[in-house]
This record gives sequence, structure tokens and C-alpha cells, in this order.
Amino acid sequence: MTRHSVWQRFARQPGPLAGALLVLVLAALAVAAPWLVPGSPWDMTTTPLLVPFADGHHLLGSDMLGRDIATGLLYGARVSLSVALLASAATLLVGLLVGALAGYLGGWPDALLMRVAEFFQIIPQLVLAVVLVAALEPSLGSVILAIALVAWPGIARLVRSEFLTLRQREFVQAAQVLGQRPLTIIARQILPNALGPLLVTLTFVMASAILTEAALAFLGLGDPDAMSWGYMINASRNMLREAWWMSLLPGVAILLLVLAVNRIGEGLRVALEPANRQGGRP
Repeated sequence: MTRHSVWQRFARQPGPLAGALLVLVLAALAVAAPWLVPGSPWDMTTTPLLVPFADGHHLLGSDMLGRDIATGLLYGARVSLSVALLASAATLLVGLLVGALAGYLGGWPDALLMRVAEFFQIIPQLVLAVVLVAALEPSLGSVILAIALVAWPGIARLVRSEFLTLRQREFVQAAQVLGQRPLTIIARQILPNALGPLLVTLTFVMASAILTEAALAFLGLGDPDAMSWGYMINASRNMLREAWWMSLLPGVAILLLVLAVNRIGEGLRVALEPANRQGGRP
């Protein structure tokens, strides 16, 4: 299946396509935030508790300190998207390395690495992330590290499963007969054929990373110098009656972004399926 055909099948799905467009628009707004909104999201620029649409210069209102909500949302998008991308990359690196070694080597290395993965999986992910961030200095780096350490077992198991299947295929056996090194076989023969399921799973890891970062920021374990959606909800939790928009708007932003990423993953899963499994057609 060519890349062009995969993209065509993805584009024919309204939900995933809308999710991809939403993520792209949000990413563009996040990158352009310093030019779209003046000053810092921490600046107190207007009257406290300004209702949305009451002031043309502060369309989404302000919080209890007079900070602009729209500015906070834009800078919060930068944090969420950055954490999602970097944490997913770190998770992919660890999971790919462990899963590839376990699936290709088999035997005692496979058993040992899978026992380590099971150890991380038996602990609730959010609890482990809270412990790790609390043990480290709260920062975006520690949040990314914590998310990667709790999310890699799923990626590792998927990669291992794909490698166990693919290493028995004829093209891998032919490469072994030709004397190719194991790392060369993994990189050139097996890994390209395992990218489809891996890419789909990675989108769900990104969605989980967004939620985990928001939860950590809500608990006060996020980067104190970064305006994030979780921090905005945490700061407004005692003012739900007086200023509902302070928590509703960042909550809706988290909901929409996570749904969009999940829809992208579902669309990729459908697009990457073999053509003869689409809609019962041969």
C-alpha cells in the first residue's frame, strides 16, 4: 500500500480529517501565540473576573487576577502539544528499543524485558507519574520523563508482538541467510513493516500524555513557569459558581484536543488496514 493511497483513505473519513485539521490549526495558533497576543499569559492586563465577550480586547474574559483567558489558552496549547510530542518521542524510543530486542532475540532477554514491562504496568500510570514528578524538580522535563516512563510498556509489547510475527517471514530469513547483521535486519526489514500499528498506537499515547500533563498541572506538579490548561483549571476550582468560564474553557480545550488526537488514531487505523478488509470489499 502506497503512502498516497493511505492518505486518500484517511481523507475520506470526515471525523479523523476534522480532528487533523483541528490539531493543525491549534498548533499554528500555539506557535504564533507570541505574535497573536501581546505580553505574557501571567500579566494582569484587565479587570478581574471579566465575563467572556464583555470586552472586545479580552473576548474570553479574565481570571481572578485580571489575566487574559485567551492568552492563557494559547500558551497552554503550546505546553500541551509540546509535552505530547516530546513525551511520545521519548516513549517511542524506549518502547521501540525494548520491544525490538525482546521480539527479535527471544529467549531469556525477552522474558527479562517483559517482566520489567509488567512491573511498570501493574502500577497505575497516574500514580507512578505523580511519584516520579514529585521526586524530581517540577518542570516540563520531569513531566515528559515521567510520562515516557509510565507509557513505554504498551509500545514495547506492541513492537515485540510485531517482531515475533515478522521475524518468521521469508524476507527476514532471506536477510539472515545473506549474512545481514541483526541491527540491519531490524532497521531495514522488520521495523518498516511494523510502523503501521506503531503509528496508530502512538496517537493514543499522545492523547494520554495530554491528559496526564493536565492532571499533573492540576495537582500542582506541573512546571511553575509554564501556563498550562491543567494549571488554569486548578487555579479556578474554587470559583466555579462565580467564574465558570475560568475552568470550562480550558476543560473544553483539553476535551477537544484529546478527542481530535484519538480520532486521528482511529482514522489511521482504518486507512492502514488492508484494502480487502475495507467495508467487506475484496
